Amino acid sequence: MSARARIVGWMLFLVALALSVSLSATWSILLSRLDARVSAELENETEKLRRYVANETPADVKTLLDGWLSVNPPDRWETYFTVVGGRIESIPGGDRPPAALDADENLVRTVARVTERPVAGWTDSTAGRVRYAAIPVQITGDPTIGQFVVAVFYDRHREEVVASVQVLAITGLAALTLAGAAGWFVAGRVLAPIRLVRQTAEAISDSSDLTRRLEVTGNDDVAALAATFNHMLDRLDQAFAAQRRFADDAGHELRTPITVIRGHLELMGDDPHDQRDTLALVNDELIRMNRLVDDLLTLAKAGQPNFLTLEPVELAELPVAVVARARGLADRKWRVDEVAEEYAIADQQRLTQALMQLTANAVRHTQEGDLIAVGSAVRDGHVVLWVRDSGPGVPVEDRERIFQRFERARIAGEGSGLGLSIVRSIAEAHDGRVFVMDAPGGGAQFVLTFPMVAERVETV
Repeated sequence: MSARARIVGWMLFLVALALSVSLSATWSILLSRLDARVSAELENETEKLRRYVANETPADVKTLLDGWLSVNPPDRWETYFTVVGGRIESIPGGDRPPAALDADENLVRTVARVTERPVAGWTDSTAGRVRYAAIPVQITGDPTIGQFVVAVFYDRHREEVVASVQVLAITGLAALTLAGAAGWFVAGRVLAPIRLVRQTAEAISDSSDLTRRLEVTGNDDVAALAATFNHMLDRLDQAFAAQRRFADDAGHELRTPITVIRGHLELMGDDPHDQRDTLALVNDELIRMNRLVDDLLTLAKAGQPNFLTLEPVELAELPVAVVARARGLADRKWRVDEVAEEYAIADQQRLTQALMQLTANAVRHTQEGDLIAVGSAVRDGHVVLWVRDSGPGVPVEDRERIFQRFERARIAGEGSGLGLSIVRSIAEAHDGRVFVMDAPGGGAQFVLTFPMVAERVETV
């Protein structure tokens, strides 16, 4: 069964249940009110007869009851008759009642035995159940006891209640049918985006095309679902792209050292000197491969939510610590330019890694005795970190290209060409950027900048 059918089915079940409860409650309430109305009518007739008797002075009971029947005609689905001396005495004129109760000898005998106080009861007739009240009547000077009987044809009133409930049931059934049709239409409209999500997921699963996206309209839960699905596709697309780049880059860059290692091992002879040279070369290539794999893994992790570990970073300490570490790289004039006496929310380890990459890059492009300086500052709401050197600088046409993977400046130095790509990934993970410019006094100045915020929330 489809989700649409299940939703409409459950909706109709709940509406039908509510309608059944409503009809049952209506039936019970109407019957309760009918019982109360019939009882009230009997009590009212009793009270009216008492008032009539109190205001009249007839010669005998028969005359009194005849007079009462002449001034008090019965209502709809109601009849009267009187009993005097145990026999039917009078029946009011007018419309014939649904059933001739005066012909019921058992009822007449029962009524004739009522001599002290009014008695109410039930009896059956050809018109159904009847609710009646027998009121004894006696006057001074006449030993005869008469009875005034008022009877209400209960089933006839009940039939009206049944007809009303039937109308409600038919109306409810029609409303249920309309609700089912409307629910089917609305469920189709509501589930259409979800169906589109499923179809898109199936299409992606069949074709591995992660570029497809759902159109997000409105601001309801379904739109939020579509937006979340698109966001998931973005993350999957990034993950697959990173995986493909890692596989391509690893295959491209590791092929050469593996070929070199295999070739030298195949040509290695028995000469101990030749073996030492070959093993030294193999060891160098393995070290380079290990460093290359580490760099590729760093770049692959750059798009992941857990790439950064955010914490307060003391910007004044960062350049000092980097210079202290970098002094062992080469004999250069190491200097701390400037420090910012503030804290920033960032990943201290990643920022240190980026600055160390920049200092290593500066070492490769400078000579002994050249200047390499590191600094930090906060300018216009941004954290600014830099590494500058007094080397030959970077040509303008190379300043964008060198941050791409496996790219090197035309004045090429050593390295895999991944170091500056790692720096750019770290900057972008901090919502910032990295660029190179001319250093004061000549050389290159690499600048990493990102927004200075009190609190940073990682995108999941």
